[in-house]
Amino acid sequence: QVQLVESGGGLVQPGGSLRLSCAASGITLSIYTLGWYRQAPGKQRELVAAITNTGTTNYADSVKGRFTISRDNAKNTVYLHMNSLKPEDTAVYYCNAKRDTRMLVYDYWGQGTQVTVSS
Repeated sequence: QVQLVESGGGLVQPGGSLRLSCAASGITLSIYTLGWYRQAPGKQRELVAAITNTGTTNYADSVKGRFTISRDNAKNTVYLHMNSLKPEDTAVYYCNAKRDTRMLVYDYWGQGTQVTVSS
């Protein structure tokens, strides 16, 4: 059974930092493209950051320079380091693992972790 379990969310003041973690079981993350998405109330889920199995990263314009995605294949975990947090970063954050083998697409999601940026 595949599980992605996020942790590290919480309440933080504007300008603060958080590190989200997503630990996987049942799959080997090293062969997946990993992503962090977020969904704010009343809005669609959006991609925040992604990292391929070769280490290539991409970020939403709104978080460039503030967020960093990284992976630790030995720990089967992906991280999202968030700095200079803003109230508009408030959302439920989800991790995603995706692999397209042409024959099959593997697409797994975590349950989400709440991040609230407020004074």
